[in-house]
Amino acid sequence: MEDWSEFKKYLFHNDELGMTIDFSKIGFSEKFFNGMAEKIAVAHREMVALEAGTVANRDENRMVGHYWLRNPNIAPSPEIQGNIGDGIEKILKFAEQIHLGHLAGQDGKFESALYIGIGGSALGPQLICGSFDGDNKINCYFIDNTDPDGIDLTLKKLEGKLGRTLVVVTSKSGNTPEPRNAMVEVMAAYEKNGHTFSRHAVAITGQASLLDKQARSEGWIGRFPMWEWVGGRTSVFSAVGLLPAALQGISIKSFLSGARDMDSITRVASFKNPAMMMALGWYCATDGVGKKDMVVIPYKDRLSNFAKYLQQLIMESLGKEKDRDGNVVHQGLTVYGNKGSTDQHSFIQQLRDGLQNFFITIISVLKSRNGTSPAVEPNGMTSGDYLNGFALGTAKALYENGIGVIQISIDKFSEYELGALIALYERAVGFYASMVNVNAYHQPGVEAGKKAAAEILRVQQSIGSFLAKNKGKKLTIDAIADGIKLKNQKVLIFKLLEHMAANSDGIKRNPFVDILTSIYEAV
Repeated sequence: MEDWSEFKKYLFHNDELGMTIDFSKIGFSEKFFNGMAEKIAVAHREMVALEAGTVANRDENRMVGHYWLRNPNIAPSPEIQGNIGDGIEKILKFAEQIHLGHLAGQDGKFESALYIGIGGSALGPQLICGSFDGDNKINCYFIDNTDPDGIDLTLKKLEGKLGRTLVVVTSKSGNTPEPRNAMVEVMAAYEKNGHTFSRHAVAITGQASLLDKQARSEGWIGRFPMWEWVGGRTSVFSAVGLLPAALQGISIKSFLSGARDMDSITRVASFKNPAMMMALGWYCATDGVGKKDMVVIPYKDRLSNFAKYLQQLIMESLGKEKDRDGNVVHQGLTVYGNKGSTDQHSFIQQLRDGLQNFFITIISVLKSRNGTSPAVEPNGMTSGDYLNGFALGTAKALYENGIGVIQISIDKFSEYELGALIALYERAVGFYASMVNVNAYHQPGVEAGKKAAAEILRVQQSIGSFLAKNKGKKLTIDAIADGIKLKNQKVLIFKLLEHMAANSDGIKRNPFVDILTSIYEAV
C-alpha cells in the first residue's frame, strides 16, 4: 500500500522546471540518510571544486567543465567564458546561413545532414535529432561505427543527395579510428559522385588536432571546437550537440536554459536537491557497489534514445576497476532500457516475475501531445490515458513485488525539459562517483580496448606481409604462426585469416575437411 506521508517526504517538485520526482519507492530511511551524511557533504564540496576549475580528471591533468557550457559566467577564466559565448553565437550564425541557403552544397541548398562520430559524439546528436523535428527540418543520418555494411546502408539512403548533404565529422583527437574510417569512406563516395567533399564538410574537433589541420588545409566550410575540458559523454551542450540541434531548427537557447536552471537547483546543498536524491537512490538500491542494474523506461517515443544515451554517461563514468586511492573495487552501475509501453510486451515480464536484480526509473510526460486527442474508447479514454495508465501500472506492479522504483514526471516535453533532464543525470553521476570514490571523468578501460585493437591490427599486417612474401605457397596455421614468430597466437591468427580470406581478393583459403587444417595462400 502506498504511504501518502512517505510520498510527501521524499517528493521533489519544481514548477519552473515542470518536473516532479517520486523517490518514496526506492527504500530510503532515516538510518540510511544518517549513515550517508559525510559522503553527501564530501560530494557537495567536490562538486563545488569541480565547477571552480580544479583538475578533476587527474589521469589527463584536465579540468572538467561541462557545467560551464550552459552558464559561461561560472567558468574559471575570462578566456573560457568568451570562448563558450562566441562558440554559441558562431553555431547560431552558421545554422542561419545554412537555412537561408547562403551556404549551400554543389547541387543546391542543404536538405540533409550526415553526422559522423562515435560514443558521445554520436549519442548526443542522435538523442536530440530523435526528440524534435525542428522548424527548419534537415533530414538527419548517422554513421557511428566502422562497419562497412552499415556505412553502405547509410550512403544508399543518400544516393543522388550528396550534393545537398552537409557532413559533420566529430572527433576530439582527430585520429579515433571509427569516425576517421567513416570520413575516408564518405570522402570516397563524394569523389565517386563527382562532388568536392570539402564544400560539404564541417569539423567538430580539438584545436590543432589532425582533423582540425585537415579541415583547415582543405578549406572545409566550417570548424567548431571541442575543448579539452569537455568529455565525449558530457559534450551534448557543446558544438557536438548544439550544432545538430541548431541545424534542425531546434532552440538551443531553450535547451541550454533547461540545463542551466536544473544546475541552479542541483547545485544547492539541500535535502531537496534532486540530483543528490537520485544519486542516493542509486546508492540505496545497489548498496553502493552496483549490486543491482538500473532499468530506465521513458513512456515517450521522443525519448526512445534516452536509455542508450544514459548507458554511456553512467557506465563509462562509473564502471572502474580502481577507486581514486588505487584500490581494486570493480565499481559500476549497469544501465539498460527501452521505451514504454513497448516493454509491456517484452522484458517487463521478467522484471515483474523473474530475477529481482534491478531497480527501475520510469519517466512520464503529462501532456500527451500538442493539440487534442480523440477518444479511443466510448468512455472518453485517449491513447495518452492508456500510456499514462501503463506507466503508473508498471510502477505499481513492480513496487508491490519488492522492486525499487523512481518515478520522474515532466509536465510537457520541449528542448527546455530535455536539457533539464540531461543535466539532472549528469550531476547525479558526479555525486554518486564521489560517494563510491571513483573518478567519473576518465575511461582507462576504453583506452585499453583501443590499444588491444591496435595490436591485433599489427598482427594482421604481419600475416599479410608474410603471405605476400610467400605468394603461391599453401601455408598452414602452424607455418604462418612460425613465420611471423607468434607461435602462441594461433587462435588469433586463425580468426584474422578467416576475416582476411572473406574480404581480400589477394588471400585465399583452400577448401578443407577439418577447419583446424585450413590452408591459406596469397594469390
